[in-house]
Amino acid sequence: MRVSSVLLCGATTTLTYTVAPIHPNTLRFTLCLAKPFLSSSTTPTKSTNRATQALATTPPRVSLQRHCKFTESELVHDDDDDFVVVNFYHFLFFEDPKAEVAKHLSFMEGLDIRGRIYVNEQGINAQYSGPSKDALAYVEWLKDDDRFSDILVQVSPALNGHAFPKLRLRYKPSLVQFEGGDAHLPLLDPSMRATPLEPSEWRKKLEAVNPVDDPSKENSSSNYILLDVRNGYEWDIGHFDGAQRPDVDCFRSTSYGLSQSEVIASDPLADVDKEKTDILMYCTGGIRCDVYSTILRQRGFQNLYTLEGGIAHYLKNEGPVKWTGNLFVFDSRLSLSPSTYKPEAKAKAIKREEFSSDSAFAKCYVCGSQVCELRHRNCANIDCNFLFLCCTDCVKDLRGCCCANCTTAPRLRPVLTGHQRYKKWHIYRDSELLSNLAA
Repeated sequence: MRVSSVLLCGATTTLTYTVAPIHPNTLRFTLCLAKPFLSSSTTPTKSTNRATQALATTPPRVSLQRHCKFTESELVHDDDDDFVVVNFYHFLFFEDPKAEVAKHLSFMEGLDIRGRIYVNEQGINAQYSGPSKDALAYVEWLKDDDRFSDILVQVSPALNGHAFPKLRLRYKPSLVQFEGGDAHLPLLDPSMRATPLEPSEWRKKLEAVNPVDDPSKENSSSNYILLDVRNGYEWDIGHFDGAQRPDVDCFRSTSYGLSQSEVIASDPLADVDKEKTDILMYCTGGIRCDVYSTILRQRGFQNLYTLEGGIAHYLKNEGPVKWTGNLFVFDSRLSLSPSTYKPEAKAKAIKREEFSSDSAFAKCYVCGSQVCELRHRNCANIDCNFLFLCCTDCVKDLRGCCCANCTTAPRLRPVLTGHQRYKKWHIYRDSELLSNLAA
C-alpha cells in the first residue's frame, strides 16, 4: 500500500491509498485525517509540507472501509494471484445496452479477465475467470452503481488458472440460449417470475416432502414437483434427491409443462394441477429457472418456486444436504464437488446422516458400468466432440471415443488423462505433421 495523492482541504487532510499492484483500475481507499486549519487562500508552509510528508511515509493505524458491498467470504483471498470464477446475473432495463457494453469494456482494459458476459435490454448474465484482484475489481466497480448494488455474486476457485479461453463481452439478444430467445418474456416483472427461496428455505421444503428421520414418509407430500431445469448430462453427475432426470440435451429445447393434449412420460409437469401443485425449480446458478418460470407462469402454473442463486449458492450455504454427486459447470473445470463451496459441510452432513455418498447413479455411457469419477470427457473424434461419462476400460478400448464408429474417424485427437481439456485441432494436426516429417 502506498499514498498516491494528498489533498489539503479545510480542517482535514484527505489521503488516497492505493493497493498494489498498481494499474488504471486498481481499488482505492480514502482516509480523512484531522490537521491544523488552512484557509483555501493559504499557501502551505515548509512545516506544513513536512507534516504532509510525514503522513505520507507513515500512515496512521486506522481501519479502512472499502466502498462496496461484499460478504466476508467474498473478500477473503490469501493471494491476489489466485484464480477464481465469478458468476452473477441481474434483470434490469437498459435503454442503450450497447452503450452499457462499451462502459464495461472500457473498465476492463488492463484486467486479466476471460469469460462470457452478455448484456441486453433486460439485464446482464456473466460467467468469467481471472486473478482474484481483477475478477473482484470488476464486481466492486459494478456494485458501486446503485442499479447493481444488490446482485448475488458467486465466487469459486479455479486451481488451474483461467477457466475460459477468452473474453466475450457483448450485446446478445437473449441472455440464455432458448428457442425463440427471451426478449419477448416478462423477465423484468418479479410477479411473473417464480418466488425465490433462500437455501435454508429450500432445504426445509425438501425435508418437509422427504423427511430424513423417517424413510416411510418419503412420499409425505404428493402436491409438489422437484424440477431440474438443466440438461440430462448435468443431472448425470449430480442432482437433488428425488429429482427426475431431464430428458433434455440443450436448454433451448426445454418444454416442460407445454404439452397441449397428451401426457408425456418425460414431462414431470404433464397432467399436474396447476393451481395446487408446488413446482420447486432449480438449476446451476438460477437464471435458467427465472427465465423458464415466466413461461410456466404464462401457462397458468400458480405455485412456482426457485432456489435463489441455484445449486452453487445452496452448496455454499447448506452443504450437500439432500444433494447427491457433483455439480456440472460450463467452464474448463466441468465438475465441482460440494466441498469446493463449503469444505466443512461434508463432514457435518455425514455425521447427521444427511449426506448421500452413493455415486452408483453415474453410469458409463458406453457399457453402463459405474464410473469411478464424476466428470465428463469429450469424444476424441473432433467432428463428434460428444460430451459423455466413461469408465476407464472403455476410455482405453475406444481410445477416448464415445463409440466404435468414432475410432475410425479421420480427425482423431489423443486420449487425454487426468483433468486435461482438448485444445484447438490445429495443434494436434501440426504435431502429427511434424511427427510424420521426422519419421
